[in-house]
Amino acid sequence: MFHIVLVEPEIPQNTGNIARTCAATGCRLHIVKPMGFEIDDKKLKRAGLDYWHLLGVCYYENLDEFFEKTKGARYFFASTKAPYTYAEANFQDEDYILFGKETKGLPEELLHEHKEECIRIPMIDEARSLNLSNSVAIIAYEALRQNGFAHLKETGQLTKFEW
Repeated sequence: MFHIVLVEPEIPQNTGNIARTCAATGCRLHIVKPMGFEIDDKKLKRAGLDYWHLLGVCYYENLDEFFEKTKGARYFFASTKAPYTYAEANFQDEDYILFGKETKGLPEELLHEHKEECIRIPMIDEARSLNLSNSVAIIAYEALRQNGFAHLKETGQLTKFEW
């Protein structure tokens, strides 16, 4: 299982979409406060639809508490400022992938402390960033792909179609 960490998320719809991605992929969601919304926000619940019962979620008051409670884990830090692409990362089961708030990303000092674990999604120079929920999905699925989509359904079944 991979761990998706949202540091101070601001937009409930993004967090709801990310929660749905985590539920569908078996990733655990970690939320580091403060948040820019209440967890019972209708927009959050609507974006996550009826997947909330499939979701494992943990909350932390701040980054210090998060790192204390996950001490010894492997971390990756997603940022547009990162020197490496997510495709260069070697993801392993139980890794934590951190994403910053929508308006500022992860704190600069955190990125400097963990430069070798910072990853980015390639995009054109003129683009500032991708939507947070899209970024989480891209990187989460790469981590899952690298690990053989363990525990995920890989085949579908077409229903009989009659003309």
